[in-house]
Amino acid sequence: MKAIIHSRYGPPDALELQDIEKPSVSEDGVLVRVHAAAVGKGDWLTVGGLPYVARLRYGLPKPKHPVPGFDVAGHVEVVGSNVSQLQSGDAVFGWCEGSFAEYASVPGSQLVRKPGNLSFEQAAAVPISGFAALQALRDTGGVQPGQRVVIIGASGGVGSFAVQFAKAFGAEVTGVCSTQSVDLVRSIGADHVIDYTQQDFTRTGQRYDLILEMAGNRSLADLRRALTPKGTLVLVGGSGGRWFMGTGRTLRAVVVSVFVRQRLRPFLSKPKRADLVVLKELLEAGKVTPVIDRTFPLNETPEAIRYVGERSTQGKTVITV
Repeated sequence: MKAIIHSRYGPPDALELQDIEKPSVSEDGVLVRVHAAAVGKGDWLTVGGLPYVARLRYGLPKPKHPVPGFDVAGHVEVVGSNVSQLQSGDAVFGWCEGSFAEYASVPGSQLVRKPGNLSFEQAAAVPISGFAALQALRDTGGVQPGQRVVIIGASGGVGSFAVQFAKAFGAEVTGVCSTQSVDLVRSIGADHVIDYTQQDFTRTGQRYDLILEMAGNRSLADLRRALTPKGTLVLVGGSGGRWFMGTGRTLRAVVVSVFVRQRLRPFLSKPKRADLVVLKELLEAGKVTPVIDRTFPLNETPEAIRYVGERSTQGKTVITV
């Protein structure tokens, strides 16, 4: 089979398309014929081995997993003996290690059947960014109906899901984005849209119950000014510093939170099958529609990763296999 191989850390050009053996399947796994896989900022960071401290997880001194890619959508071809919820021929989506390939070996617990109202490209765009948006709002942010919620980075991969989830949870949503994305953010359900190049939402006098910060470039003082006295700030994104990337701001938020009534919360998403089921239900109900910026064929995966890593995209970028 053809697969993208990640043998060393570096720019996306370090990736190579090679012919390798199909992966084996364990008793608890399935072999998926990959039709689509999504690219996110996390893939760009993983390929570059950034931040450096994360190489303790990615692998030292070289990548632990030779085939990159996490989000996956495709057809089940082989089913392990212990897998009962899936069968050969099922159209599925979920997450795995090594989705930038024609085939991927995936634990059965990490897949569910694809919603019939989504294409494979749309389904592949969902899992990792969907987990982040859902868990940041529901679990860390504790979003409630009627709350005023701000999504900073509302047009991005996570942000475009967060806007739609917040609306599904009954919140009044303000999306913050660039000029070129204003119409998009409005079209996915935001009640209010602020163009950050024209207006600073932290200085309008409006106070919000919950802020999701995806951009990673606003100071805690600015963000706290836009919160209600008991509001919640969830720091989803970080930027700056090749060693730790935003860890300093996160630690400051934890310390400051001890002394104020506002809740300043760091965030790290965790893939969960139960949440994949929740995402599927929201998708099938039409409450959420994935936003796709661009698609690239498998052999252009390096360019796709560069595209995502070097600019602000609208929604998700997808690899078609």
